[in-house]
Amino acid sequence: MILDRARSALLIVDVQERLAPAIAQFDVLQSRLALLIGAATSLGVPTAFTEQYSAGLGATVPAVRSLAPTAPVIAKVHFQATLEPGLEEWLGQHRARQIVVAGTEAHVCVLQTALGLIERNYEIFLAADAVGSRWELDRTLAIERLRSEGSRIVSVEMVVFEWLKRAATDEFRAVLPLIKSAK
Repeated sequence: MILDRARSALLIVDVQERLAPAIAQFDVLQSRLALLIGAATSLGVPTAFTEQYSAGLGATVPAVRSLAPTAPVIAKVHFQATLEPGLEEWLGQHRARQIVVAGTEAHVCVLQTALGLIERNYEIFLAADAVGSRWELDRTLAIERLRSEGSRIVSVEMVVFEWLKRAATDEFRAVLPLIKSAK
């Protein structure tokens, strides 16, 4: 199954200010997110952010949020974002069936949100190098569990190149600097 950007949406889960310092290798995660969000923005793939209890965890990290400043932010209190009305509404507007999921924490909100999307018959593509947790074991177990539940485990570059489909286009030339600058 190849990703088709016309059928795709990007969901960035809970990359929030007060949580970020606790996430293992957050600088690398942030770089992978920058490539993913930058490519989605450049290629017109709908993007949304979720924020878990922002009063306690803060807003989305500004450097990440600034990559898609007009993308909606879906406030949530459930760990599983599909239990919030805002996510279903946003997905319905875009009619995307292939959802690329990234963010934190892999074993809590990312996992539960992806499982909720799978239950609703979406095709989930987990960007494994763009998810993080405080502990590597939790991240690894979340990826393994999502694979066993039917999620496709991909890398950020797999997503970007599948969305691009070919080289020697203006779109490719626009995204290439993002690819080259990513860690």
